[in-house]
Amino acid sequence: MDSARVLSTVSSNRKIDPVRRGGGFKADGSLNDNDRVEIGPTGLAFGEWDALGLTPPTLSRMREYRLQRIVGELQKRDLAGVLLFDPLNIRYATDTTNMQLWITHNHARACFVSAAGHVILWDFHNCEHLSAHLPLVKEVRGGAAFFYFETGNRTEEHAAKFAAEVQSVLQEHAGSNKRLAVDKIEMAGFTQLQRLGIEIADGQEVMELARAVKNEDEINAMRCSIASTEIAMKLMQQASVPGVTENDIWSILHAENIRRGGEWIECRILSSGPRTNPWFQECGPRVVQEGELLAFDSDLIGPYGICADISRTWLIGERAPTAEQKALYRTAYEHIRHNMSILKPGMSFREVTEAGLLLPESYRAQRYGVMMHGVGLCDEYPCIRYPEDLEDHGYDGVLEPGMTLCVEAYVGAVGGREGVKLEDQVLITDTGVENLTSYPFEAALLDA
Repeated sequence: MDSARVLSTVSSNRKIDPVRRGGGFKADGSLNDNDRVEIGPTGLAFGEWDALGLTPPTLSRMREYRLQRIVGELQKRDLAGVLLFDPLNIRYATDTTNMQLWITHNHARACFVSAAGHVILWDFHNCEHLSAHLPLVKEVRGGAAFFYFETGNRTEEHAAKFAAEVQSVLQEHAGSNKRLAVDKIEMAGFTQLQRLGIEIADGQEVMELARAVKNEDEINAMRCSIASTEIAMKLMQQASVPGVTENDIWSILHAENIRRGGEWIECRILSSGPRTNPWFQECGPRVVQEGELLAFDSDLIGPYGICADISRTWLIGERAPTAEQKALYRTAYEHIRHNMSILKPGMSFREVTEAGLLLPESYRAQRYGVMMHGVGLCDEYPCIRYPEDLEDHGYDGVLEPGMTLCVEAYVGAVGGREGVKLEDQVLITDTGVENLTSYPFEAALLDA
């Protein structure tokens, strides 16, 4: 190991004294000290979860479980380790965060996990303190940034230096095994690793499969994130009155997420009236009107970095819904309810597709991209396709207990005035499925 590159070791990860202010610990096991460096839920969130009877995750246990999931996937494939640049994969492996959105498009952080569970984090410069509370991170280094903005015409030089360091790490922790999984890496780094004779495998496969099955703590974290999101959704719905803009309504979701210790939102898919068809229009300055539909997809990264991916559609104002609005809504509702009801462990993805409810012909052209997808730190493996898309885009796998899925539908006819988006988040259990979502559907739109 190049000691000059090691900024902190396991001993420095003990520098945060859990009793330094006598505050003890919060319900998730984190230090009860609001000066701590880690981000996390606020007192507001903890209070609301307690009132709802929710149990927060035990963070130390969740972190250890995630590490062992990665180790298990590495050992199955006889890989020396995995090298990670995707900030969500780094979050899964280490539970560290650092400017997550910025790092998504500026790969200045990396993480190595060996097949024996040794974790090395390359962090942004002068950021070793951000992981000092995490004993699973054994070393913190710098020097993983070799993208053009950062390194310019010296990119190859910096990439070669980093690759040589990775080679040294492999020799120390894997001996003669040069089989390294990598998720996402700048082209210069990929080339330099190959030049050193390192055999590169698919790190995304390793990480997606590791992340797919959640333990009790991850599920508890998800319950908490969903609960906070649904509280924010209620405030959004209360503010959805004629005369406000789509942006006014969407801003509530952002603000309430942050108030509870949530982290960011992946997109801004909210639209009203004629902008609900076709789907995927993001919110803007349009003023919502009496009697029209408003639809959105939360795509929210809440407390603990857990995704709450819920879609709802509701009516603006007090006017009774039209027959067309009811037909759209009932179709979407029946679609997701049926597709949830068929789920059970042991089903293949193809079997789920084949047992799923077909959309009426008039809505198929604008169907959503998937019938359902995995969810965890974000939208994750697997994608389960509609029958029409199975041949070109489908792949197979098997549902397992502990998988969490989002079951969704968009219903809108080509050329139609409006559309409806609905989505619930569910857990595959030992015997079937549990709906983790409790936000109510619209009785007025479901009435015959």
